[in-house]
Amino acid sequence: MSPEEFRRHGKQVVDWIADYLAGISSYPVMSQVKPGEIRAALPSRPPEEGEPFENVLADLERVLLPGITHWQHPGFFAYFPSNASGPAILGDLLSSGLGVQGMLWVTSPACTELETVVVDWLAELLGLPEHFRTDAAGGGVIQDSASSACLVALLAALHRAGGGRVAAEGVDRRYTLYVTSQTHSSLEKAARIAGLGAAAVRGVDVDPGTLAMDPGHLRTLLAEDEAAGAVPAMVCATVGTTSTTAIDPVPAIGEVCRERGVWLHVDAAYAGVAAVCPELRWLNDGVAAYADSYSTNPHKWLLTNFDCTVLWTADRAPLLGALSILPEYLRNAATTTGSVVDYRDWQVPLGRRFRALKLWSVIRWYGAEGLREHIRKGVALARELAGWIAADPGFRLHEPHPLGLVCFRPVWRGLPAAESDRATLRLMELLNASGSMYLTHTKVSGRVLLRMAIGTAATERQHVERAWEQIRREHAALSATLP
Repeated sequence: MSPEEFRRHGKQVVDWIADYLAGISSYPVMSQVKPGEIRAALPSRPPEEGEPFENVLADLERVLLPGITHWQHPGFFAYFPSNASGPAILGDLLSSGLGVQGMLWVTSPACTELETVVVDWLAELLGLPEHFRTDAAGGGVIQDSASSACLVALLAALHRAGGGRVAAEGVDRRYTLYVTSQTHSSLEKAARIAGLGAAAVRGVDVDPGTLAMDPGHLRTLLAEDEAAGAVPAMVCATVGTTSTTAIDPVPAIGEVCRERGVWLHVDAAYAGVAAVCPELRWLNDGVAAYADSYSTNPHKWLLTNFDCTVLWTADRAPLLGALSILPEYLRNAATTTGSVVDYRDWQVPLGRRFRALKLWSVIRWYGAEGLREHIRKGVALARELAGWIAADPGFRLHEPHPLGLVCFRPVWRGLPAAESDRATLRLMELLNASGSMYLTHTKVSGRVLLRMAIGTAATERQHVERAWEQIRREHAALSATLP
């Protein structure tokens, strides 16, 4: 493809994306295709001769678009938001156009140094401690997702717990990791990948009301495991759990970790970016004093398209000790001096994209005030929705709901718990099949709750109000059919 052909087709692609985003509310939120339908519509063999790019765009429209679940739709309330915005998309396009492989400083100094600036900017915007800055003992790095951030934090924790021997000599002692039933599943996966096994993942009790980690039970487990010969390696505290946005008491957990010399990782994948608003800075309580590592996802709620997670560490030495390997073919003068950051040593893969460009574009386009406005809108809409639910005798609101996620369950009068849960799931299926919204569910104390996560860039009050009215109507209609 010549530069002129690229220019022409590039304009077509940008126009297509702009039209898509402008008309996204006209699509059903959730894809309506059946398993295998997309594959069946595509040729089984690759083309022998090249085709015009117009054919690619035509098949995108005809074949692929029906198989897309529209995460940027104003009626998308499932999981958590995965924001895409104009400046982020353009930043990603620039990254693709440059084609940088930023594994070492020398392979593109701008790729590395922009990232150090952007993660420091974000730390300042979120009110994170000075020692997380890249010009201090710690530093930040952009990972692909929170799952990778948790794995990297665990590897650093194991390296420190093993006195520097784990990464070099293999796991020769029994190490343990501490989570709760509300912790993201990526922590258990990280333990498997790190070779610890499921038995090393210890479950800490939660407060039955708030679903937050019980620091007293954590202290008991740590003492028991140490007495049994285990080496506690890491505790993961969550600020904003995936299920209900429960918030673990980081200061109290941090005190326990400090007593025992255990690495504390704070996973704030969804909630952390909300601290861009000063009134939500309480989300950082305990982080400065106790967190060895901390991660949050701009690609969830901060208008930066996937993938973009930022991981900070208070001390980079264990991280580099766990992950740094320098074969001869990567040696260069800049690395040898020790005066540059080589981000290959801060992640599992060697290669890395120029992700900083899209986060840089977002921060510059929106500014701190624009980012705060976006977060505040989601929190305000969620608060209003929670008020509507609490006022309706046909529904039960789950408390607390501090950010943009609201959990609730319908009341099915006369039905026992198991049948009520089946009715709730049936209601969710009917709502999702309507094409106007997409909800997901969770379980708390064995009961099914519906989750409504507010935060896509396109979602306004009218969309939330319309969704709530539809939920009420469908609930009433389904109730009328039940015995």
